[in-house]
Amino acid sequence: MIVNPKLAPGGGALEMELACRLMAKASTLPSIQQWPYKALAGALEVIPRTIATNCGAQVVRVLTELRAKHNEGGDGHLYGINGETGLMANMSEVEIWDPVSVKIQTFKTAIESACMLLRIDDIVSGIKKDKAGGQQKQPTNDDEDDTFGDARDG
Repeated sequence: MIVNPKLAPGGGALEMELACRLMAKASTLPSIQQWPYKALAGALEVIPRTIATNCGAQVVRVLTELRAKHNEGGDGHLYGINGETGLMANMSEVEIWDPVSVKIQTFKTAIESACMLLRIDDIVSGIKKDKAGGQQKQPTNDDEDDTFGDARDG
């Protein structure tokens, strides 16, 4: 808090606002380019959905109301889910705030984790398997396209 003394509305308000903006951006793109935006928007909506679930709210109804409030603009970006009542509320009125530094670190960690999983997937899929036995193929000198783990990797 000392380094970055800023606050963001809590209760999933920030995540829902980002999700709505990403969905709006996705609707302006061609079909295949929409997928990453929609996937990230869906992932961000997990936060308000979890809050609604944990406080016993009617999840579908509350999330639909929250999404509509964020899409209409105005001060809709301040609306989140009150964890005590399970209803949509203006976070500035109920004084539910999250430190911006925590939000930034959470997003950075999520992105780094996704990148790490993609790197691991690339490494695992880069190992050629023998079709008959399922074992690793032994590298040979005449195998030009197999460069994983040899001196050419640097």
